Amino acid sequence: MNISVALKNGLLPDKYGKYAPVEDTIDGHPCVSFPIDVSEVPEGTRSLALTFLDWDAIPVGGFCWIHWIACNFPADTRHIPENASASGAVPCVQGSNSDWSPLAGSHTDPRIIHRYAGPYPPDKTHDYTLTVYALDCELDLEEGYYLNEFRRAIRGHVLAEVSIELPSRA
Repeated sequence: MNISVALKNGLLPDKYGKYAPVEDTIDGHPCVSFPIDVSEVPEGTRSLALTFLDWDAIPVGGFCWIHWIACNFPADTRHIPENASASGAVPCVQGSNSDWSPLAGSHTDPRIIHRYAGPYPPDKTHDYTLTVYALDCELDLEEGYYLNEFRRAIRGHVLAEVSIELPSRA
């Protein structure tokens, strides 16, 4: 399986992160998800899922920052368009990102905490890890699930997994 995301000068375009125009934010949070292309999905795939994580946040905030988790994309999905997280252009079930946490402001707006939350590196360029999973089932998860629930649900169901690093500037 392969995934690709178009970068600009080796970085995630500003539109999808900290320097997003105000119309692409909700309460200061970048909310327009970037497009993703998927290819060579294995035979027997019943759904796709993704995580978008910032491991570089650990030394800054004390934990890996979850920017987006989503599952149950249709198995034939080969393109997840820009803003799919908010638009619903491709059906999926989205989980909670780190903005709900008391350590990150305890936000409650589902448009912020149950959707894509763009990169906002505070100190330097961070490498964000996008992972896409091909699964042999659809996951029995409800909107707002947590990453730990996702990890348990995919155990024994991953047919393929691929990750790429997407740098975003501070």
